[in-house]
Amino acid sequence: MTELPYVLVLYYSRHGATRAMAEQVAAGIESRRGIQARLRTVPSVSATCDAVAPDIPDHGAIYATLDDLRDCAGLIIGSPTRFGNMAAPMKYFLDGTSELWLSGALIDKPASAFTSTSSLHGGQETTLMSMLLPLLHHGMVYAGIPYSEMALLHTTRGGTPYGASHVAGTASDQPLDENERQLCHAQGNRVAHLALALSASKES
Repeated sequence: MTELPYVLVLYYSRHGATRAMAEQVAAGIESRRGIQARLRTVPSVSATCDAVAPDIPDHGAIYATLDDLRDCAGLIIGSPTRFGNMAAPMKYFLDGTSELWLSGALIDKPASAFTSTSSLHGGQETTLMSMLLPLLHHGMVYAGIPYSEMALLHTTRGGTPYGASHVAGTASDQPLDENERQLCHAQGNRVAHLALALSASKES
């Protein structure tokens, strides 16, 4: 039996909001036949030189490897906002992907990004733009969310054409609302569609 291609959903989550988004993105991917989602996370970074993360996280997805990226049909990355930028653990992981850049392993694969902030104007769009940059350097095809997704017009919290977003609140305790869930789902579904289409074009 041939294994299905997969879209890698790679995220970092401190308090669980970005992980909840990742799960909705994964559901959107798997709503499309012929492809599956693979959830992976990245370890935290520490200023303590001898700090070593466990091989398997206490909760959530397992840690990503370069092979997870190399073999994916598409990639969607998620991170909370840190001063209008992606969180250090995600940046640290992406900084270690030079091997894939040198080999061109990610060229022409679809990619997208999502983020979560504490406040409504907490840097969602700048964070998504910061996450877009390394994907473009890898030669990936970036896919946002089109305005045919009506939740973009109705949302009063998260949601941008650059990628899904969520307002988690100052205590990071606000669940995804219906519009935010729909946009996460739509983002996963769109990247899955593009992954299948681009994979088919390479084979023809």
